[in-house]
Parts: sequence; C-alpha cells; structure tokens
Amino acid sequence: MSVQSMTNTPTSDVEATSAQIERLTRAGCEIVRVAVPDEAAVRALPALIARSSVPVVADIHFDHRLAVASIEAGAHAIRINPGNIGSEDRVRAIVEAAQAAGVPIRIGVNAGSLEKDILEREGRPTAAGLFESCMRHVALVEGMGFSDLILSVKASDVLMTVEANRAVARACEYPLHLGVTEAGTVFSGAIRSAVGLGVLLEDGIGDTIRVSLAGPPEQEVAVGRKILASLGLRRGGVSVIACPTCARATIDVAAIADEVERRTAHIRSTLTVAVMGCVVNGPGEAREADVGIAGGGGEAVLFSGGEVQSRVDGDDALDALLREIEERTRGG
Repeated sequence: MSVQSMTNTPTSDVEATSAQIERLTRAGCEIVRVAVPDEAAVRALPALIARSSVPVVADIHFDHRLAVASIEAGAHAIRINPGNIGSEDRVRAIVEAAQAAGVPIRIGVNAGSLEKDILEREGRPTAAGLFESCMRHVALVEGMGFSDLILSVKASDVLMTVEANRAVARACEYPLHLGVTEAGTVFSGAIRSAVGLGVLLEDGIGDTIRVSLAGPPEQEVAVGRKILASLGLRRGGVSVIACPTCARATIDVAAIADEVERRTAHIRSTLTVAVMGCVVNGPGEAREADVGIAGGGGEAVLFSGGEVQSRVDGDDALDALLREIEERTRGG
C-alpha cells in the first residue's frame, strides 16, 4: 500500500517543484503526481524525474499531445481521464506511446467530470455513474490491446466514493487508487478521508491512496500514513496517543502532543508515544506505550519500556520526552 501526493508548485519551475518533491519524500510520500498543463511543464519533467527518488506520475487533462510528450520525457506513469481527452484516435495515440514505453496508465474518473450522457440520465453525479464511466473507459483502452492500468473513481461525497469503488473492485482486478477528492480543509478533509478510505481499506480494497487536502501536500502524506497505521496496514513512524484532558490534567497535553508529532515526523522507526495529563489513567496508559509521560502534582513521570525512568518538572516534560524518543530511535 503506497501513499501518494501531488505537488502544487508550477511544474515548469524545476527548482521549486524538485524541492517540494524532496519534502514530500522526507514526509513519507512514495509516489508523487505533477500536473502537466502545458509544454513548459513537459520540458521540466526530465529534470524533475532525474532528481526524484520516488516515481513521478504526469497528470494530463484535455490535450493528448501532452500525455504522449510526458511519456517520451520519462514519466513513470500517466494519469488521464479519457472522457476529456477527446476522440478515440487521441486516446489511441496515448495508449500506443504507453505501450511502447512500458508505462502504466491511470484512468481517473471524478464526479465533477462525468460524461454528459451519464449526467443527463442520472440527473447528477452518482456512484452508478462513476462506475459506468470507469468501465466504459476500461473497455475502450482494453479494446486497443492495453491492460497496464490503474483505476480511480473519486467524489467529494464519501458514501458515493465508497459505493463506486466497491462496484469497480467487484467488476475487475486492476489496482485501485483511492481518494475522496476535494475533501476539504486539513481538519475536515482528514476526517472525511479517514472515513471513506478506512471503510474501503478494511474491505481489502485499494492499492494506493491520496488524501486530498486544501493545505500543504506534506500534510496529505502525514494523514495518509496515519490512516494506514491506524488500520495496521503500515508500520514505521511515531504514533502519539494522548488523553483528551480534563480538570485533573497538570501538564499541557495538547501542546506537548502536537509538538512531539511535529518534531518526530521524520522518524521511520516504529514507536508509540503516550502523553497523559494526570495520575488517574496516565501511568497505566503510558506504560503500555514504548515511551510516555504522565503529569501529576506539578511534575511529570517519564516512562520507557513500561518502567519509570525519572520524574521531571512539568515545564521540562517535553524536552525530557523528546530526549528519550531520540535515544530510542537513534539511527531510525
């Protein structure tokens, strides 16, 4: 299961886009997609691909010539919606280029770009319409003798996305890329994505995911990894558990937990960290984690491996916890 994201810098700006790809990679992104809206973006692809340590997918709409040129420029895969590419001859040109280069094609169908005849019949975007559109495009490309496909059907409606992907998964065995498109802000989008993707992943559906957020793409990667880790589909990285706090809390749980997540995002070693506010449930929960702190009486107790390591002043709790995490993950 791979986590994807998409750059939001102008693809033609090699320096800015390469820097963003590097940041995404450090955050744990395993496949990156770049928009290719014009020839300047195509010309940038060879340099971007050469500098990237992860596969680069070219995202093309409307102009089949950009898709062909992106393949020739070395894109590891391309994403198209055959419905907006135009005539079958134009789709065929893309297929023939991909076939010759051994490059996969991702057929991406979104609720916002369904064919007119489907919309007229359905009256609005529906899961059935998404499924029909996807299968229509699959049949078109398969009829051209090409089957190195990845499929995605996305909507901003969570239940529509789930229903459409279940239908596609029942109908064929192509790899599925999952996402709730235009999911929203970092807060609401993360929730909607976690619900939709979590349901599908628990069903055993999906091979790659993208969490589409109106925010820095690095946050998409962080949320995607957390979704996979929550389902036991991904190990590695620091998982912070924290109590919801109440009047008994004697340390600033929220601030400490947020800072721990921020300052350990680069760590790939598997580690569970507990941040607990008081002595009621705190010590027990902290002992279950690899490393943890529990507040009490103006101080904090530091745990590691289920054992009390030390007692520190509440103001020093964060630094003490970070030192312990660093010691436990040194080299990871």
